[in-house]
Amino acid sequence: MAVSQWTANTAFSVGDIVRPSATSVYFGLGSGLFFRCTTAGTSASDSTTEPEWPQRLGNTVVDNTCTWQAIQSAYESLSQLAPSAIIELFELRLVSTLNTSDANPTPIRFHAGTNADISGNIIWNGNAYTRLPIAADGFEYRNTGTLPRPTLTISNLNNIMTTLLLDANGITPGNDLGLSEVRRIRTLKRFLDGETTEDPYAKFPDEIWFIDRKANENRDSVTFELASKFDVAGQKLPKRQVIANICQWKYRETGTCGYTGTDYFDADGNSVPNQSQDVCGKRLESCRLRFSGSLPFGGFPGAGLFK
Repeated sequence: MAVSQWTANTAFSVGDIVRPSATSVYFGLGSGLFFRCTTAGTSASDSTTEPEWPQRLGNTVVDNTCTWQAIQSAYESLSQLAPSAIIELFELRLVSTLNTSDANPTPIRFHAGTNADISGNIIWNGNAYTRLPIAADGFEYRNTGTLPRPTLTISNLNNIMTTLLLDANGITPGNDLGLSEVRRIRTLKRFLDGETTEDPYAKFPDEIWFIDRKANENRDSVTFELASKFDVAGQKLPKRQVIANICQWKYRETGTCGYTGTDYFDADGNSVPNQSQDVCGKRLESCRLRFSGSLPFGGFPGAGLFK
């Protein structure tokens, strides 16, 4: 599968496949998507009008006179009679100030050492993934309504993991690498660096997990329980509480409330003569007194409609 980078003012034929340009906001998002031309034509006239590439498989986008459809970057290779072996890679990304003192920590990259009989390190996208015994289980999604909680058991060879844990607990006592990001990356052997068809962009969509807790540690291995961003203990999404009729914004704060008018009211909604007496009552009615049209109300009025 020949893949090129999208360029402006270029003629494309049906079947041509591109990826976002290096200057695009969609570059490197880890979606694992390429884009196949379904309507021949010429791309946008300059790089500032590059398409807003869709992030869902099968969706399309119009690019001047071209039309592009999102496709899975590794699908064509998998559909062959004898597809290349799937390579599973992992990246551990520590959180600055929470479990490392490094302001810009470098991801710790490793693989299980059982990928397609590769006995050493793997080089992909210019990065080295160290061979390290790993047992990764529970990544399957089921239709039972519960999110998966995978486990990742990593060899403690030469006390590598114990050292990381000690460093993390030195920054935040009892942290045990909690909330560190674990990125599961899967590609095909044919796309690894050094292969004849190497391609750092051809991969399955990245899976992003977070360490929820350390389940076990001994001199041989350390086991972590992972969770999705929506299933991490003690974390709330959204970060603020859902309250029906109380605005949570700071009055007159730029970017949230944003009120700059000269109509002044007290907390009960009565008109007052100057700003020194101006107090927001934090209710929807308080917002209506100061704004017309769309209201920047920082509460959730619709929450009161449900029980």
